[in-house]
Amino acid sequence: MKNKNPFDLTGKNAIVTGASRGIGKSLAMSLANAGANIIIIDVARDEQTELAIKQYNVSCETITFDLANFDKYENLISDIIKKYQHIDILINNAGIQRRHPSVDFPKNDWDLVININMNAVFFMCQQVGKHMIEQGYGKIVNIASLLAFQGGYTIPAYTAAKSAVAGFSKSLSNEWASKGITINCIAPGYIATEMNTALMNDETRNRQILERIPAGRWGNPEDLGGAAVFLSSSASDYINGFTIAVDGGWLGR
Repeated sequence: MKNKNPFDLTGKNAIVTGASRGIGKSLAMSLANAGANIIIIDVARDEQTELAIKQYNVSCETITFDLANFDKYENLISDIIKKYQHIDILINNAGIQRRHPSVDFPKNDWDLVININMNAVFFMCQQVGKHMIEQGYGKIVNIASLLAFQGGYTIPAYTAAKSAVAGFSKSLSNEWASKGITINCIAPGYIATEMNTALMNDETRNRQILERIPAGRWGNPEDLGGAAVFLSSSASDYINGFTIAVDGGWLGR
């Protein structure tokens, strides 16, 4: 008898936050291509994204939701479970960026970045994790960053948040591994998205970044899809609490 493809996600239900565009959209499409049904949680709906995902013969819907509304998470996840019966995969992708010199970094921007990039990730893990513990199975993939390994410039809040995500993902893996749940991270390197437009348009910084990447190019959102499918599938059942860098060789240099 032929063994089942360990990367097959057919019949799995996957929540992907911030998936209407950019990296999140690419991650959702990669999971859909592997067979997963997609539930997008985002502040806005993009019908073209939904149509692109449905071309893989899976279901896709967008739930418009502000991830800063922490007190509404329980109802949000409860409603999803009532409709879909089970949540098998959670990809915490949604994030924002604010750049200021550290000596001038305003508290309101600090709080905003920490809330969306760190607190939202933890409390989504918490609420979905309760369900996954009950069903005895689940795959959680948190999007960290290259900046979980280094500091960066003028982005102390983002660096703090992504470092924390990589850290508490290890804590969750220690608690939940015995319950059939894996929690891992993907740390993207420099990816050509709207969030990095300012860097790409800065001739000096763009040159410095490209000189530092052994692959010699910025990454594309599609470069992250394989790692997401791997960490969401049974192929990674014995990998837990780990962060995979998808960075064109940046960290290995």
